[in-house]
Amino acid sequence: MARLPAIFLGHGSPMYALEPNKYTEVWSQLSARLPTQPTAILAISAHWVTRGIWLTAMENPPTIHDFRGFPEDLFQIQYPVPGSIALAERVRDLLFSTTQHITLEESEWGLDHGTWSVLKYMFPQADIPVVQMSLDATLSEQDHLDLAEKLIPLRDEGILIISSGNVVHNLEQITWGNHALPAPWAIEFNNFFKAQLRLETLDSLVHWKDADHGARLSIPTPEHYWPAIYTLGLKQNYEKITLITDGIEMSSISMLSFAVGQLN
Repeated sequence: MARLPAIFLGHGSPMYALEPNKYTEVWSQLSARLPTQPTAILAISAHWVTRGIWLTAMENPPTIHDFRGFPEDLFQIQYPVPGSIALAERVRDLLFSTTQHITLEESEWGLDHGTWSVLKYMFPQADIPVVQMSLDATLSEQDHLDLAEKLIPLRDEGILIISSGNVVHNLEQITWGNHALPAPWAIEFNNFFKAQLRLETLDSLVHWKDADHGARLSIPTPEHYWPAIYTLGLKQNYEKITLITDGIEMSSISMLSFAVGQLN
């Protein structure tokens, strides 16, 4: 079986699930660029932050509408994908040597919009099993990287690992409107991130707190940044990094997406 890439997607606004745009068009084409179709998907979303690692372990994970103040049509969207208890157990076993704080969640969670809002474009048939993994808020960036490295074997087992967040994510600095100009600090950090990807100096991206380049304004809280660290940690030394999308929306949300490994 061909090794699958690992993908980080800047998911942006929940409204993208209702309003296709240049980013969702690229997401729609991603499945055709995979070297082989996945047997299951492990999703890591910025919108599930917990103490310890949690994994959805149910046959039919519900579609969670974890937002408010949006049109009713958005709350009606369902992504009725099957789950995979076997994959949840496999992930638990891979991570157990690094952390024993792992819970298989059977009823309280499901797939939040960081997962289904992108998967509905990538795999609109909703026929590939999905397990969502939470972000442990007690861990450092280096800890998240170490966990990601434990998941590398999944890529050779037909599992597509998709992390979903935003490299720049500052809701307090949003400018509403279709023609909002990117904030200078958002451009600076977004460009810094891309430059480090090109140079493959990934350590500087893991330890982003040591950087200037608008980092503090771009990452006021780290949960939307952590998913990118997982994709970085899934990279093998010889693998290339491919930029998928780029852009800054609403002044302070980066739509930068990238993959490690083979994309057609």
